[in-house]
Amino acid sequence: MTTPPVVDPDALAHACHLLEAGELVAFPTETVYGLGANARSPLAVRRIFAAKGRPVDHPVIVHLHDSSQISAWAKVPDPALLHCLTERFWPGPLTLVLPRAEGVLDEVTGGLDTVGLRVPAHPVARALLAAHGRALAAPSANRFGRVSPTTAAHVRQEFGDTVFVLDGGPSDVGVESTIVDLSGPQPSLLRPGGIAVEALAEILGPLPRGHTPAPGNLDAHYAPLAGVVVTTRPDADAARLRALGHRVRVLPAGPADDHARRLYRELRRADADGVEIVVAERAAQSGLGQAINDRLQRAAMGSPVDHDTRD
Repeated sequence: MTTPPVVDPDALAHACHLLEAGELVAFPTETVYGLGANARSPLAVRRIFAAKGRPVDHPVIVHLHDSSQISAWAKVPDPALLHCLTERFWPGPLTLVLPRAEGVLDEVTGGLDTVGLRVPAHPVARALLAAHGRALAAPSANRFGRVSPTTAAHVRQEFGDTVFVLDGGPSDVGVESTIVDLSGPQPSLLRPGGIAVEALAEILGPLPRGHTPAPGNLDAHYAPLAGVVVTTRPDADAARLRALGHRVRVLPAGPADDHARRLYRELRRADADGVEIVVAERAAQSGLGQAINDRLQRAAMGSPVDHDTRD
């Protein structure tokens, strides 16, 4: 088993001091590193958007310490259903979209009538939420539209010394949370992620795709500087592109858990190594594979590679 990261008490105290002062703190979650701010402070939340270059109408997820805080942030249309989901999947990589409660900031919701809530499982995130005592608004700790960070070093590559980073080691899951919309008459899937849709279907039944705006749902997102080609024949496509003179790297599929953990790390490494095109093998469309393929497809949409080179 992986040894849980040790929470540095001095670093934790400094992070809390910064958050109290309305500053930003990057912190680890089991999915990716988040860029956090006090979710009740309009100025602090605006600093997230300024640092990321994020559109102000794009909602951010509110991270809670435990489910007892839900009522301060959201109205609950179906308490029994919510209880089933939170008992099974929280703490963990599931975000639930609910009608917002009175007083929730427009800066957090992007002006929508809904709010996304999550209780992260990472011990450093949980220690920070407990010590700070307030919910944190926190999208991924990277420039908007780019590859999400799964280590503290990735965050520092994005922001240098301008953002304090709590180091909790590499993220265990490696892709963002699954987002489920509970605000309408029927639950729907807004983003596949770290909780498999098949596991959710055991409680919710078949999940249609929803249309409520949610983080990470732009057509072009999660994109490295390198081009991305998503394919079922990576070796053949890589050979063809190399013959055209491109610097190419293959990102093979594999066991879904491992594939998800290394996905963003390998995309970032390709940029660092000056790779021109990443040829990414499509994952099996089940379990975490659905989230992996979603991220790869969005990365490819933001890619400079011509469409006729894709599978």
